Amino acid sequence: MISQNQQKVLEVHHWTDTLFSFKTTRDSSFRYVNGQFTMIGLEIEGKPVLRAYSMVSANYEETLEFLSIKVEHGLLTSRLRHLKPGDSVIIGRKATGTLIVDNLLPGKNLYLLSTGTGLAPFMSIIRDPEIYECYEKIILTHTCRFVDELAYRNLITEDLSEDEYLGEFVRNKLIYYPTITREDFKNQGRITELIQTNKFFVDIDLPPFSKEDDRIMICGSPEMLKEMSILLEKNAFIEGHNHTPGHYLVERAFVA
Repeated sequence: MISQNQQKVLEVHHWTDTLFSFKTTRDSSFRYVNGQFTMIGLEIEGKPVLRAYSMVSANYEETLEFLSIKVEHGLLTSRLRHLKPGDSVIIGRKATGTLIVDNLLPGKNLYLLSTGTGLAPFMSIIRDPEIYECYEKIILTHTCRFVDELAYRNLITEDLSEDEYLGEFVRNKLIYYPTITREDFKNQGRITELIQTNKFFVDIDLPPFSKEDDRIMICGSPEMLKEMSILLEKNAFIEGHNHTPGHYLVERAFVA
């Protein structure tokens, strides 16, 4: 297989009954830009079954990390959920994706809007020192059904602010805004609703989206992607693509 290679699972972490992450070895030739994804999978009945997964790990790390849901009858995820250290997974040799800063016009604030496992590419982005040099504020939202689905919450709120290299950037520029839809939480509801009612902007003490100042990346459920795209286009935001910078970006490679 020229386009794929086998890598070894190093760690597996089960966040909930429906959500897990895992780390693997990394081929020295594998390169990517923070925010991109690659194809990963397993050989099933003699054939490779692959799906798009964003890298959680920053591109300077020696290992790769991925975040996945567990689908009981999913062809791939029903098997990936049983991974354990020492197992092998197929990882593509190339990375791609639209969620890279070069696909955005220059701006003042960068909004990273995610639901569920759509958080994954943004975990690599918020650990990229160059991102903080491009923007005054980085605002990361993560909407889940339940509090225990807020993967990497402690890393974002505690560990990164103490990081030797990123700590000062994170403390001064990163705003983390988790929201929950199915149980009580300080930020209650879908991010699209909180944006439309302006509660989101009041909570983070920033003005509503401005085409002049704000750049937006979106990753998550198809419903959220559609709602946010409609909302932004009504305000004359232009979607960017590879080699065509815009005001906002959408990642449509969605794992189910």
